[in-house]
Amino acid sequence: MMTASRPADSGLAGPGELDRYPYAEAPGADRVGVPAWDGADTDLGRMGRRAAGSRGRGLHGQLVQQLGQMIVSGDLGADRPLVPEEIGQRFEVSRTVVRESLRVLEAKGLVSARPNVGTRVRPVSDWNLLDPDIIEWRAFGPQRDDQRRELGELRWMIEPLAARLAAGHGREDLQQRLGDMVEIMGHALTQGDSLTFSRADAEFHSLLIQLAGNRMLEHLSGIVSAALQVSGGPLTGCDRPTEAALVHHSRTVDALATGDAMAAETAMRQLLAVHPEVERVVPAPREH
Repeated sequence: MMTASRPADSGLAGPGELDRYPYAEAPGADRVGVPAWDGADTDLGRMGRRAAGSRGRGLHGQLVQQLGQMIVSGDLGADRPLVPEEIGQRFEVSRTVVRESLRVLEAKGLVSARPNVGTRVRPVSDWNLLDPDIIEWRAFGPQRDDQRRELGELRWMIEPLAARLAAGHGREDLQQRLGDMVEIMGHALTQGDSLTFSRADAEFHSLLIQLAGNRMLEHLSGIVSAALQVSGGPLTGCDRPTEAALVHHSRTVDALATGDAMAAETAMRQLLAVHPEVERVVPAPREH
């Protein structure tokens, strides 16, 4: 592990920074421990604990997850240097694991590597905010409220349009699968099976965007999937299984089957605002 003789300018070395993220002591150069993420932020803690276990990405993926969370949460601020040697020592991983992890983070816009400058954390304005990992990290970090609001606003621009476009395409195979997802959601609702409901719901929205026949919209389907996975408030009607949500899913499918673009778009907008406590999914401009 790293000692008190760390360089003062290291972005990973300051007292009280990485030392707040305890890792299991174990021999071997290629081990990443699972962080405790202790503290009052239970969402961030839950996010950190599931990172290594549920994703199954191996050492490289775990390190990407750890560093990505720390950057997005602000523990490693903009322009902070990331010294590969120190990362390897602190997380007890090989140079290869560190190098590949930093490359992934660079591709996401979180860090930059330049000759004679080294690797440094980039400002938020440079991040790929549409990257599913960054969406998830933001949604379970200090920026959770902004992230969920922004996702809700983005879905309101994407999905009603997708529903309207989908009504003009005769893809019976995809329409049948949409109907199947509604049937699965209905059965899951009666059984109180929220997990099956959410999985069928995510598949429904992904299929809908595919049915729109717009490749650029289809490229954004990952954003919708990420939004469904991290939704934590009453932003849309897909946050939890309800009879009203099921009805609007079914109406969307019916409108697509008859080629009624306006009805499909309307049903999707109603679905995204099914909760009675939601007055404005897209809020008025915020005061500065």
